[in-house]
Amino acid sequence: MFSVQSCPLPDNALLARYRRSGAFTDCYAVDMPGAVSLARYVAAFYTTPVFRLERLILQWVVSRPSTDAQAEQLAAGEIDTFAAWHVEARSPDQLLLADLRGPHGLSQGLLTGASVGSTVTPGCGGELIALGQGGDYRWSS
Repeated sequence: MFSVQSCPLPDNALLARYRRSGAFTDCYAVDMPGAVSLARYVAAFYTTPVFRLERLILQWVVSRPSTDAQAEQLAAGEIDTFAAWHVEARSPDQLLLADLRGPHGLSQGLLTGASVGSTVTPGCGGELIALGQGGDYRWSS
């Protein structure tokens, strides 16, 4: 069984700039055997049953439908808008997603490896969600 652990947000995380500006941040990680690319990790994350449900809710609530094929395109760097988010920043080992309402929108996320973190940005109630940890990606095969 895998265990999710709280961990410090890495200094090189794309979310770190929000932490430096005084925003609350958190980070959680899970170590799993095997290695996986960021693209495979992002695609797998957004096509899980839980996120399919979230995507269905977003389709109804904010009229932003999305498909598994679009999740694959996001993962491959072929599109910059997915469901209710747009790519705010991308690096070889991280993907920062922001709510379509703007850079300090309600929901933002960072995908990197096998951890998840978030931040609440001051003054606007925005939230960033981050997945990953730089370096090798861990995946259960």
